[in-house]
Amino acid sequence: MKFRILREDLLLPLQQVIGVIERRQTLPILSNVLIEVEAGRMELAGTDLEVQLVANTDMEGKESGRFTVPARKLMDICRLLPEGGELAFDVKPERVSLQCGKSRFILGALPAENYPNFEHGDPEAVFDCEAQLLRRAIEKTAFAMAQQDVRYYLNGLLLEIRQGRIRAVASDGHRLALFEEAVDGMPDVARQIIIPRKGVLELGRLLARVEGSASVRISANNVRILFGTFSFAVKLVEGRYPDYERVIPKTACRVVVVDRHELRGALTRVAVLSNEKFKGVSLEIGEGLIRLRAQNPEHEEAEDEVPADVSGEAFAVGFNASYLLDAINAVASDAVRMSFTDANGSCLIEDLSDSRYRFIVMPMRL
Repeated sequence: MKFRILREDLLLPLQQVIGVIERRQTLPILSNVLIEVEAGRMELAGTDLEVQLVANTDMEGKESGRFTVPARKLMDICRLLPEGGELAFDVKPERVSLQCGKSRFILGALPAENYPNFEHGDPEAVFDCEAQLLRRAIEKTAFAMAQQDVRYYLNGLLLEIRQGRIRAVASDGHRLALFEEAVDGMPDVARQIIIPRKGVLELGRLLARVEGSASVRISANNVRILFGTFSFAVKLVEGRYPDYERVIPKTACRVVVVDRHELRGALTRVAVLSNEKFKGVSLEIGEGLIRLRAQNPEHEEAEDEVPADVSGEAFAVGFNASYLLDAINAVASDAVRMSFTDANGSCLIEDLSDSRYRFIVMPMRL
């Protein structure tokens, strides 16, 4: 099989697919990209058996066929070739040669029929939404996912659809981030799925460059998302996500409204002298201010104050400074609202300009 394609038409989809192809694989063929040519279209597919990404691009010619080549080697070659160049491919059973101008390369090939088939299954729920809605949901919550937790269901992001809304939830057991938004045309079904950590991060990377609508198709053990010329699929985490709603404070005895930038600055400064392992910071909340304190095993101390609008009795509570900073950085408004049930209860952090986002952080003993 012989065909030609412009460098840029091949490089862009190849750069997208490469994100799911690991450098070191237990199966050598997983280091390759599967390329299928048919009727003026080229389809590139990459997978690590957990995540699959497929990209399509136009090309000239009527050739058809399938082959696999080392993905990163092909991308490096394309990246280093001159802009506007045309690549001529000559595909044979065990090798693929490509030429661009005076540059010529020969790559080893593995049989396309041996490339793992990613089973999608029949969709049980299908709906369309804006691609940027999914991106916002990931940006607002993904940082709270656990990493290598024995509670495997926390090493991912919960995506829930019900009552015409889509909700994203992430938690590592010490904090919880929640984002929700209404979606027109949402099917009248209630469904929860858990997307694994790698799939969430890869999807977030792709969505950063995508505009327009996305089609979400949820099957029994995977979810597939179509947007533009790309198709993203990931196998779901088996198991049931904890009942996260019971940790969301329903009533608040104390409410604090504070400037987000001032609080972030004070937290950052005080955290310098906090315990390096636990990052604990004490918040002494009284009338008109928040006093932040931190100390470490070397008996070093830091203190700062931030003016705040406080309702309720004075109290003190300790938190991991990094968790608070993550939540504050995800807030878009200039002021942030912090609601407390008591000194031993969790803190609900809300964006005053966006009711779709909420963050809960558990206190720690100092």
